[in-house]
Amino acid sequence: MKKNRYLLCLLLVAFMLYFAVPRLSIHATGAEGIFSIAWLAFALMVIAGNLTGLLYSPKKHRQRPQFQNKKTKSRSFLRE
Repeated sequence: MKKNRYLLCLLLVAFMLYFAVPRLSIHATGAEGIFSIAWLAFALMVIAGNLTGLLYSPKKHRQRPQFQNKKTKSRSFLRE
């Protein structure tokens, strides 16, 4: 379930980058340039975090059906 969320977030970030990168001006001076660099840095952090979560999440192991080993005593002492 979490892998679907990570994949969805990656797709949304890619979609936002597709529209934002042509409009961002990295070489601009002042607040516009700082905003562009900060926005791209945050987008790269989101990509890195989601890729880390997607690639390094713990794997689910299928449990094999195990036979229940009931230990029975070799000798039973009955009180009569």
